[in-house]
Parts: sequence; structure tokens; C-alpha cells
Amino acid sequence: MAGARRGKRYLTGIASSAEDISLGDRPLLICDIDEVALEFVTPFMAFLISRGHELRPVSFRLTGNIFPLEGDRAVEQAQVSALLEEFFAEQDRWQHAAEAAVETLHDLSAIADIVFLTAMPPRHRAIRRRVLDTLAMPYPMIASEQPKGPAALAIHGERDQPVAFVDDIFRNLHSVRDHLPQALLVNLMAHEGFRALAPDPGDGVVTAQGWPEAGRLIRRHFSSADD
Repeated sequence: MAGARRGKRYLTGIASSAEDISLGDRPLLICDIDEVALEFVTPFMAFLISRGHELRPVSFRLTGNIFPLEGDRAVEQAQVSALLEEFFAEQDRWQHAAEAAVETLHDLSAIADIVFLTAMPPRHRAIRRRVLDTLAMPYPMIASEQPKGPAALAIHGERDQPVAFVDDIFRNLHSVRDHLPQALLVNLMAHEGFRALAPDPGDGVVTAQGWPEAGRLIRRHFSSADD
């Protein structure tokens, strides 16, 4: 389809790790990975402990909330970035599927195409692909640090089929809202503690407390397009 082909060209341009995407004549679910399909905060906390640090969340961000185990001064952004790089390089040791993610995505794959769109650095695509495949989430993946709105539009193209987007970060949801205003936008975050610190997601975004609720919202959106 024209939209799918246009998407592949664009995504190959922004991420050298882009996988081929072929969309059928059915709805599309674009889904984030970290803290959505895979747990991130909980395994990252365990990783930090192993590196002599800990996450003390008092705000909805990592920077400013990571401390040495025996210290009271938060580490600087450069060290946060270094810890994240190390975590992603060995993510297969730490990350696991979010609760009910595998089952819900499997059920949705019977009625829709699914594409993962992750902000993880593309250099870690191969290990992330192995993690997803091991956990029975074989859906195509795009790894890019570019804004998600243009990427989502490129994936969906000019298709008339309904589209939904699931992410835990509001700027990503708002970016997709600006480029795909017809999309159902679902805010989903696996870690309850961080979810409680999150601000209101803003207009046009619905919040799901877990994958079962997200699945119901997505199915309702897809079925309403047939009415």
C-alpha cells in the first residue's frame, strides 16, 4: 500500500535500524515499548542498585531522582545518560513483559497490525529485538530518537483504517496528536509509583490503568470506525 511504502522510506531515513513494515487492510496499533510493552522503571531500579545507585522518585523524571546509595546529592544528567546506556546494552538481563502485555497484544493482533515505535537509541535494536522475540512479541519495531508524531504519520501514511497509539510519555502522545489527529491516544504506564507522579495527559488523551483496560479502549475505537 502507498502509505506503508512511504512510511518505510521515511523511517529508514531517521533510523538505520528500521525494520520493514507491511500493513494490511485493517486497523493499526502503534505501541511504545519501555514502560508499556516492557517494564522499565522496576528493572531499572534493580539495575541501579547493582551499580551502587537508587531511584528515589519524587517527580516524573529520571534526572534529579537518581542518587548514590550512600549519598544525598542527585547524579548529573551525564551520569544518568551513562547509566541508561549501560542498562540498554544489557537489557536482556533486566527487562520483562509488562503485566498482561503479551496476551493483550496477541489478542489485538488478530484484528490489527501492530508496530512498535521506541525512543531507545537505534544502536541497541538487535538486543531489544531478541528480548521481544523471546517474550512472544514478534511485531515489527522502529527504534528512533526522533519525534514520534512524524514517525507515526509515516507508518500510517494516508490509509483510511483506524489507528491507535499507546505511550507513557506525554510529549510523545502530543506529538502524535499533532500529526495524526484521528488516532486514539492511550497513556499507559506499568509502574504505579511513577504513574501517580504524572501530570494530567492533556486533551485528547485517555489514560488506561493497565493492558486489559487499554485493550478494551483500542477494540472499542477500532470497532467504532466500522459503525
